[in-house]
Amino acid sequence: MDDTTNTRYQLASVSKQFTAAAALLLVEEGLLSLDDTVGRWFDGCPQPWQPITLHQLLAHTSGLGHWEDYPMIDLAQPVEPGELLTTFHSVPLKFPPGAGWSYSSPGYVLVAHIVERAADTPYRDFLTHRILDPLGLTGTFVGAGGDRPDLAPGHDAEGQPMPSWELDVVGMGAGDVWSTAGDVLTWLDALESGRLLSEPHRTLMVTERARTGMGPDAGGYGYGVFVGEWDGRRWWHHSGHNAGYKAFVVSIPEAGRRIVVLSNTEATGAETVKSLLT
Repeated sequence: MDDTTNTRYQLASVSKQFTAAAALLLVEEGLLSLDDTVGRWFDGCPQPWQPITLHQLLAHTSGLGHWEDYPMIDLAQPVEPGELLTTFHSVPLKFPPGAGWSYSSPGYVLVAHIVERAADTPYRDFLTHRILDPLGLTGTFVGAGGDRPDLAPGHDAEGQPMPSWELDVVGMGAGDVWSTAGDVLTWLDALESGRLLSEPHRTLMVTERARTGMGPDAGGYGYGVFVGEWDGRRWWHHSGHNAGYKAFVVSIPEAGRRIVVLSNTEATGAETVKSLLT
């Protein structure tokens, strides 16, 4: 880990919070509906995909799989967007839309494409102009790091450098945001306070929309966040893991407590987070 306040880390799947918020901003404006089906926004979808809704993509109840279900995709290699979508189509759904819960990064890639099409704006530009700039998240950006300053390079558990996953297409909407610890704290506060989303969409995002089926005490999933209780208090949280990076963010509103863990090493484990919660 790096303790420099300006250092920027890949947020990995914590990025899904930004994706969900982008979609909900467009729902607020009437450009999207949570009941919109995939077939409205994508031509040539397989028939079993046709009834998948935006709500189901956001809540992980669409039936789409996670990266391990798409072994033909190299997460570190560039690919054309159309080719990536065709690859998604080639893998059968794990269950009919709405019939179960299964965490899916490809589902959030689809959400990012829907945002892009509904807004008629490149996805990263939409996030920059509608979320990052208004909230003053000056250390945060979306997509490949390029030659930007203050980037924490990723490392494996032994401390060796690791190549980054491809974030402009393959990781778009699923794990493409870089940020600083300070910016993430601002982000968590903006979500909880309603500074970004108005009601009822703020509450929709940070309260349960689907049960995860991960155990009776595991809680549920909102839109881009896991939700439940910690020590008798409501909390919402998410972890992230890209090659060379790990992240974990928590908001416990009733306690006024937020926790942000950003790491550029695979060696960071669950014990780090547990120590902060106890």
